[in-house]
Amino acid sequence: MISFLISALKIIFLLGFLIVIHEAGHLLVAKLCKVRVNEFAIGFGPLIFQRQGKETKYALRLIPLGGFCNMEGEEERSDKEGSFSKASIPKRLAIVVAGATVNILFGLIVYFILMSSTGNYITNIVDNTMDGYIAQEIALQQGDKIIEIDGHKINNQYGINTALEKTEGKQVNVKIERQGEIKEYNIKPTEIQNKYTGIYLDENCKIIAVDKDSPAEKQGIQANDKLLKINHEEVNGDLEQVTQKIQKKGQGTILLTIARGNQEINIELTPETVSSYYLGVTLQQAKDTIINHLIHGGMETKKFAFSIVDNLKSLFTGKVGVDQMMGPVGISKVVANTNGFQEFIYMLALISLSLGVTNLLPVPALDGGKILILLIEAIRRKPLKQETEINIQLLGFSILIALSIYITYHDIMRIF
Repeated sequence: MISFLISALKIIFLLGFLIVIHEAGHLLVAKLCKVRVNEFAIGFGPLIFQRQGKETKYALRLIPLGGFCNMEGEEERSDKEGSFSKASIPKRLAIVVAGATVNILFGLIVYFILMSSTGNYITNIVDNTMDGYIAQEIALQQGDKIIEIDGHKINNQYGINTALEKTEGKQVNVKIERQGEIKEYNIKPTEIQNKYTGIYLDENCKIIAVDKDSPAEKQGIQANDKLLKINHEEVNGDLEQVTQKIQKKGQGTILLTIARGNQEINIELTPETVSSYYLGVTLQQAKDTIINHLIHGGMETKKFAFSIVDNLKSLFTGKVGVDQMMGPVGISKVVANTNGFQEFIYMLALISLSLGVTNLLPVPALDGGKILILLIEAIRRKPLKQETEINIQLLGFSILIALSIYITYHDIMRIF
């Protein structure tokens, strides 16, 4: 019972807090732009407490899952002084963008603080070389500084990984600095082959996602199937064992036994071979200083931000299906399962950034849809008819509701 209450409190706080700061962004910029805010509320439903300000009623309501910022003339156009609909387009754009901006900035700042306080970055200085890799063949030494790969400046491990991902096995030029002297090598990175199925499992070996056009999808494997056996051997929820069995050398087609509903289904699957490329070095960690911790936080935050954008690109290019998206039910499960303060704060930052970026998509009923309508108004030099604008918003809202139901269904299926 206590565990359930703690999980519920975590979910309520996270979702409620992120929506409140989003709405507070709208409130702050509306005030700065002299737009009248009739009510700013934390929570929904029956009133618990309210205080009337000079023009804005500040309210605390019973259901603590968010809040709202009710501006004069936002929903229906108004000729009253301080009306949102009478404000200039730049002011309205600033107000609309503010909510998502607060979520994005909050997510990035929290993640930066988390990364800066809990880790340090890996440098571009060689610590050791690994047996069987190209680094030993060209006799790289401890203390060598990898400064450039194919014209790309290298500052850390992330830079090396990014440069080598683009090689596709081709020869690259590597520049190193050794005791003040620059040396150049034209090499082919060491190729390591792995087997790819396109299946993603949770800790209980339940399939939570399947990549588009992957071997698994082509054989009819679906999200929410549960992996029971590989080649007639039970996996017993052991992810490490699953990886070992799939990656076993000399093995071609494998037989997967999955549970789907009340059925057990045998599926023959031939994994694809994918290649990764490495120099074969371990690198030194930067000195444990405040500056280096801040550098590490900055680099990790940059990767964090771009990973969200890449995920959205994957969704719109079809690499990730809508059924793999996560809604409030899925998010609640993940938040409830967080262990410790640090993991919870990481989820807070991740969801805040995702919420902010998603809200800027040009979809009616989202802030991005309002931005699009305002840009159309700026181009036309006159607003759309109010009836047309309302119909566009209703259409967008209907699409979002349908999408939410679809995503929630898959969230529930992933849980059960």
